[in-house]
Amino acid sequence: IEVFESIYYSSKIEDIPCPEVEAFNLLLKDSVRMIIATRTLTNEEKEYFNSVKIFPKEVKIAVDGIALIVHRENRDTMLTTGVIRDILIGKIKNWQEVNPESKLGSIKVIFDNPHSSTAEFAVKSICNNEPLSSTISALNNNRDVIDFVAKTPNALGIIGVNWISNQRDTTCMGFLDKIQVIAVSKENTATGANSFQPYQAYLANGQYAFTRHVYAILADPRIGLTSGFTSFITGDRGQRIILKSGILP
Repeated sequence: IEVFESIYYSSKIEDIPCPEVEAFNLLLKDSVRMIIATRTLTNEEKEYFNSVKIFPKEVKIAVDGIALIVHRENRDTMLTTGVIRDILIGKIKNWQEVNPESKLGSIKVIFDNPHSSTAEFAVKSICNNEPLSSTISALNNNRDVIDFVAKTPNALGIIGVNWISNQRDTTCMGFLDKIQVIAVSKENTATGANSFQPYQAYLANGQYAFTRHVYAILADPRIGLTSGFTSFITGDRGQRIILKSGILP
C-alpha cells in the first residue's frame, strides 16, 4: 500500500487488519470493496453477489503456508502430517506420546485467532474437517503466539509463514532465537531427509505439506482503485514486494 500510494499519490487505501471470517463478512455487507484472503468465495457467496448485480473477481496473488513453532528447549522439531493432525484433534495430548524421552508434559496448542484463516486451514486441510480439540487456545494475533511459545516450553504455535520468514520485520526476527520452526514430513514418510520447513523454496516445489494460496477478492461494480491496486500487486513491483515478505509470488 505504501509503495502504491507513493506512485499514485492521489490514491488512498484504508486497510483493516482482521480475521478472515470478519473480512468476508465486511465484503458481503458492502463495508469494503476488496479483501485479501486465503480462500475463494463459496457458491452461496457468489450467488448473493450476483443477486445484487455484482460480479466479483478472484485473483491469486501469492502462495503462503502455515508454520508450526515450538520453544527452543523442545527437541521434537520434526513431525509427520499424521502426528500433527492427531495433536490438533486431541488424539495426541502429551509430548511423551510423540517422543517417550520428552519431559515437556501436555501439549499446549496455540492459534492466532479462533476466526483466522490459519484455524480454518487447520480444520479443513490438516484435520480433514474433524473438529479441533477443545483444549486448543487462541490469542489475538500471530505476534502474541510467537511471544507465548518463546516463554512456554510445552507450547506448539501455529502461525502464518511470513511471520518467521520476513527478514525485514525486526520484531519477529528478534523472536527467532527463542523458538524453533518445525520441519514437516508428509504422511507415510520418515522424518529427517524428507522433512521440510516452510521456506520459499519448499513452498515453490510443493515439498512443504501445509501450503495455501492467497487471493485478492474484488466486489467493486466499477473499474478504479481496487482493480488498479490488484494490477499493481500482480505486476512486477508488487510481486517483488511479496517475494521480500517471505512468501511466494
